[in-house]
Order: sequence, then structure tokens, then C-alpha cells
Amino acid sequence: MSKPKIMFYHDGRHPLIYMYEPPMQKEEYQEAVDQLVGTPVEAINFTTGDGRTMLHETEAGELWGTVNKKWSHIIFRRAHQNAKHLIEEGNDPLRVAIDRAHAKGKLMYPVLLVQQGSGEHGVDNRTSSFRLNNKHLEIGVKGNISKSDRSYEYLDFAHEEVRKERFDYIKETINKYDVDGFELQMNYGLFYFDPNEVNDGRKIMTDWISSISKELKNKGQDKELVVRVSTSVEESYNIGLDLEKWVNDGLIDVIVGEDNHAGSVTNPNVEYNELLSITKNTDTRVHASLYSHMDSDRLNEATIESIRGAACNYWDQGVDGLYVAQWFSQWPYKASFYEKLREIPYRDIMDAKDKFYNVATSTGKQPPGSRIGFTPNSTERSSDLFSKKHGDSLPVVLETGKPVKIVNTIADDLSKWDEVDRVFDVKLRFRITSATETDEYVFKINGNTIPDTFLRKINRTYLMASPRHRIFGYWYVFKLPKEFWPSKGKNTLEVSNLKRDEDIGPKPELRDVEFEIKYLMGKNYHRSFVDEDLGPYEFANE
Repeated sequence: MSKPKIMFYHDGRHPLIYMYEPPMQKEEYQEAVDQLVGTPVEAINFTTGDGRTMLHETEAGELWGTVNKKWSHIIFRRAHQNAKHLIEEGNDPLRVAIDRAHAKGKLMYPVLLVQQGSGEHGVDNRTSSFRLNNKHLEIGVKGNISKSDRSYEYLDFAHEEVRKERFDYIKETINKYDVDGFELQMNYGLFYFDPNEVNDGRKIMTDWISSISKELKNKGQDKELVVRVSTSVEESYNIGLDLEKWVNDGLIDVIVGEDNHAGSVTNPNVEYNELLSITKNTDTRVHASLYSHMDSDRLNEATIESIRGAACNYWDQGVDGLYVAQWFSQWPYKASFYEKLREIPYRDIMDAKDKFYNVATSTGKQPPGSRIGFTPNSTERSSDLFSKKHGDSLPVVLETGKPVKIVNTIADDLSKWDEVDRVFDVKLRFRITSATETDEYVFKINGNTIPDTFLRKINRTYLMASPRHRIFGYWYVFKLPKEFWPSKGKNTLEVSNLKRDEDIGPKPELRDVEFEIKYLMGKNYHRSFVDEDLGPYEFANE
């Protein structure tokens, strides 16, 4: 079996079984695969249900919704109706998806959401009788986690019953279906043990992973075990996941890394150096999670320019592949979806194309630490040199007289393309909320102060309306001359507030930092059929 470079995460629910009116047809279910035919996606990582219950025929697990006599959520009822109908007519949904994938030349890796809360009977229609009847197996019962914490209801993997319930389902799936691998999504509920029992928990979890690996390899040595975890080896270790040992013992084939600090948004500055370090000279591959969700005040989904920037930065770090994460939220897929997907395997093709590099910013739906169970240290935000171990994120307060530094990584070698007159425009943007017309700021790039002669200020102090979230403030936009162009790799940007009126309560915050780089297709080439520098253009009536 070939080793896939491009994996696509499909959650099996939102763009599929939720969408079709019962009774769902086999041909409709096959759309999960059909909509990716002709793209560079080699493997579909397909979620089999909610983690507690499944959307296919299972004896080791439980069918989604079977504990319910009444439904509190109509769409969960629909999922149950569709799954049940397909099973009863002899079209087991998971088998339909796998067979279709293989018929169309795609690999299929079922995905288990390993950790979930139990939920409440009659309220959470997706929960299982195992979860409802075994509250004593949850982490919180030992009294070391607050009842208000979501992790209170997570399964405690110190219990053999917990590990067996999870393993039996995985074993059944591996042996019942013609799978090409199996993914453990372990970066969803980020606790597995009582906080005081993590040290002992690491060996327990390693033994559990080993049993899964052996079961999978018994089906075929080419079958791959994928784990989705944090980009931080330390973060994983601190919750009982000893990634380095799993790699050294040859238990896992692919690590999919996700940054837990910025949330599930497009972030070109995620670093994979820790995962690449522990997998160096081993057979374990590292895939970077490529998110398309922006959730900014301007954009819901990232543009192709943003996707290029993130993908190029990841490839330049030496990752083995990309894991296309959460793109199913763009369903039904339009031309822009396929256009973005088409380019991402090819670092060289994206090289001299327009790119956009933002620093991850907390948004309306994605506050810092939005990953379930993860809360970053809030004291980090007061640092003069605002830089986390795993990449910067915003916003950050601008204290008068205290410079703030942020790092933004770009993959472009501008000097290379400038030699052949291909660079069209390089812009650097800063947005500062609560800024006023009397504020004074100094902006630097790599230690050099950018003169105001290259600055355009845009007043967005108040908006009656906006495309998405209403975010106020001033934009400071620099059209950079060559001497201030960013370097390939890490670029340190510095913002200092020199003057602030004392009668203002709110402090200014640096909220957005963006590089936008535009290219020409060739020397002296136009930017488009209607180039913005050519002035007004009128088409003749046909």
C-alpha cells in the first residue's frame, strides 16, 4: 500500500448523514467519497460516529440513538433514521464508504473519537448505555476535577473496563471491514487520567496503544495506525500520551499534529519541530493539520492565498504530508474548495503565487484554548516578547512604552523572484483595537523601523455593520519597499505605543498581523484581465 501524503478528514455526519432526508439512499452516502474523486486526496479519514455511539452496524459498540425514546434534537434523530435504514436494507454505511473509496482509488481510515463526555439521558441523543450506566468510570469521581469542568465526565483509562470497551470496538472495526488503517483522534477530549495518576497512566496507555497496533498489523503489515495529538510532545506527555515511546517502539505509523493554542483556525505559524524531532530516522511520519476555517470579521473560510501560505510553511518544515482538517464544513463544495485542494501537495507550484500570512487571532467562535479540555496559561499574554513555544497568537495588550514582539513566518524567497521581476506587491498590516487618532505607534520589522511614508491608516473605529463579527479599531497598512521586505523564515515584528491619551479607559490591543504578497505571472505581466492599475475598463455590449 502506498503511503498517503494527503489525508482528508471527513466527520461522517455534518456533510453527509445529517443532510439527507430519510430514507437516505446508498448513492447519497457514497457522495462522501465521490465528492473527493479527482482531487489529490489519497486517504479519507472517516469518523464512524460520535465516539460513544456509531453510525454503522456494530456488536461491540452501540448504534447512535438506540437509548432514546424521545428526541431532543431533530438532526440526531435523522442520523439515527438514516443509519438504521441503510443497515436494514443491507447497506452498512461504513462498508458502503469503504467499498466506494476503494472503487475510486482512495484509501479509507476509520476514525474513533477516543474521548467524550457521557452526556445526560434524554438530553444528549448521541450517548450510549455504556456511558450512562458507568458513571463510576469517569475521571471526576475521584474528586480531583471540578464538576463544572467538562473533563469531569471523561472516561478514566486507568480502568480496565474503559480500555476494553474502546479496544473491543476498534478490534471489531479492524477485522470486520477492509480498512487501510485506523485513526485514534486523541486531541478532542484532552484528559485520560486523574491528574494525580498521569505518571502511572503513561504505561497503561502505551500498553493499550500497543494492543491496537498489534491487532492492526495482524490484519496486514501495511495497515497504518494514525494518532491525532498536540504538536507539543510535552503537552501529550502531561496527559499520559508518551509519543516518543510509541514512536521508538514502532507502535504508530502517522502522527497528525494539531496546535492547541490557536484553536481550529488557519494558522501558518504552527511549528512541527518537536514531532519531527522524535520521528527523525524512524518509520513514523508526521502530517500537518491544514485548517481552512478563518472565522474572522472578514472571512469565514480561508482564501486560497492563506491556504498556500500555511501549506508552504508546513512543507518547508519537512513534514511528510498534510492532513486536511475540517474542510468538510465547506460542504456543499464549490469551485474554490477544489481550487485550494488542487495545489496543496505541490510546494513548487505554489512558490511564486499570491500568499497571505496571518498570525492566529482569537475570534467569535474560536477563543484561545478552544480545543476541548485545554486552557493556556493566561499570564503569557503580558509578556514583553509575546511569543509562545508553539507559535504566537493574538490579541495582546499594548502597554504604553512597552514594545510587543510577534513572529510571523513566511515561506517566500522574495529576493529570488525579485531578480526576475515577478514580485508585484508586499503589504504588511496591523490592526489595533481601541486605537484613536491621537495615538502614536512605531512599527518595526526585523529590528528596522518602518517609516510612516509607506503607511496608510484606515479608520474603522466604528462600523454600523460588517460581513461577520464587528471588530473596531485602526488599520495600519504598509506597502513595503524592498529594503523592508520580510525574509524567508521567521520575521520578528515589533509594535510600540508611544503616546496614549490618559482619559481613555480601554487599552489598545494588537489584534491582527498580516503579510500579503502578490506576484506577476511573468515580467511586466498584467495582474488580471482587468488590472487595477489600468484604470476604468468597460466591456462592449454583445
